[in-house]
Amino acid sequence: MRRLSGTSGSWNLSLSKALACPAHLTSGWIWSRESQKEIEKEREACRQRTTAFQRDLEAKYHAMISENRRAVAQLSLELEKEQNRTASYREALISQGRKLVEEKKLLEQERAQVMQEKRQVQPLRNAYLSCLQKEENWQRRARLLLKEFEAVLTERQNIYCSLFLPRSKRLELEKSLLVRASVDPVAADLEMAAGLTDIFQHDTYCGDVWNTNKRQNGRLMWLYLKYWELVVELKKFKRVEEAILEK
Repeated sequence: MRRLSGTSGSWNLSLSKALACPAHLTSGWIWSRESQKEIEKEREACRQRTTAFQRDLEAKYHAMISENRRAVAQLSLELEKEQNRTASYREALISQGRKLVEEKKLLEQERAQVMQEKRQVQPLRNAYLSCLQKEENWQRRARLLLKEFEAVLTERQNIYCSLFLPRSKRLELEKSLLVRASVDPVAADLEMAAGLTDIFQHDTYCGDVWNTNKRQNGRLMWLYLKYWELVVELKKFKRVEEAILEK
């Protein structure tokens, strides 16, 4: 009975295990199917994320390529402008350089011509300065002579206009002026004798009765004195010109 009981217990245990196996296998199959779905779901989500990420990368790549192309195009345009500007500057510098060379050549030619003319003119210049110095000495003597004649003519006209001074004194002054105008070489050169005679005959102007300024008497005499001053200046340069032309 014990053996039987033992055998029966073993068989029952084996039967229990046999009966339990289908449930265990069924549970494992269900778990594997659910896991497969989760895996597929995660795989699909991963694929979608990968695809989206790839699309985003491609979009960014194309955007970067487009931006780089625009940047390259802009840089190429600026480079072309800079090259054109540089070429223009180079042409301008070359043109300016040629112009400067031509101007320098012209200046050298003009300088050579001026130096040649200077060498030719130098003797004439020396002669001109020498003649000018000589004529300036003559001019100083002539001006001094005119100052002396002015003083005597002023006194002569004062006597002419005076009611008290003797006429003989006036005639004496007139005679002395005519004599000096005839013998003095400067006065003779200015032909003063004819002018003095004209003054003595026609200058009858006097200031008012109460006039005390001698220089307010006479009119023609002052015109002649101014005329003789101009003749002195004119003769100086005329003589210099004649002396240069004779060289």
